[in-house]
Amino acid sequence: MKEVTIYTDGACSGNPGPGGWGAILMYQGHKKEISGGSTETTNNRMELQAVISALQLLKEPCNVELYSDSKYVVDALEKGWAKSWKKNGWKRKTGPALNPDLWDELLTLCDKHTVQLHWVKGHADNPYNNRCDEMAVIERDVFAKR
Repeated sequence: MKEVTIYTDGACSGNPGPGGWGAILMYQGHKKEISGGSTETTNNRMELQAVISALQLLKEPCNVELYSDSKYVVDALEKGWAKSWKKNGWKRKTGPALNPDLWDELLTLCDKHTVQLHWVKGHADNPYNNRCDEMAVIERDVFAKR
């Protein structure tokens, strides 16, 4: 399988409010940047959308090294919480699971690909994470003007 590295980040002004996401995909020395956003969203939805959008670009099953500064995304996948929420009808011990539409889509993509998750500290010294943040903020600002 192809080895792909992905960095993602999301941003939101208000929660909910206008938001954006950014992702960088790297494969054999090639780099692709993608971004998008929404006029009314949450930070967690943008974090999820960044990962989903990046994985959707992969045309065949791949080994993916995924880097995110979102504990929400990394922990829910790594610790199996999202799979449990789905199995339990999108319920958590403390109430309904949020963003079931995006989690369902992400779990389907994670079944297709072999995804290794890596949490990175946001707004630190990782240039790829910082670039994703920059793209997410630009998109957030674009969607704030709509």
